[in-house]
Amino acid sequence: MEGDIAEMGKFIGAGLSAFGMGLAALGVGNVAGNFLSGALRNPSAAGGQTATLFIGIAFAEALGIFSFLVALLLMFAV
Repeated sequence: MEGDIAEMGKFIGAGLSAFGMGLAALGVGNVAGNFLSGALRNPSAAGGQTATLFIGIAFAEALGIFSFLVALLLMFAV
């Protein structure tokens, strides 16, 4: 019985850590949507903010990848 509870806890923890992947997708959508909204308000300033957009998207995607790695580690390494 103790082994089954530990195994279930491992999968529950992995599932909870995998929520970061979905939240990363929401973050990328939020970053891109806000950039587009600002670019439509002031098109002349949009060109200077493109690098900032890509950095924001990269950070959001990195957090999603890290949460996926934590989920895999919890499932298979612990």
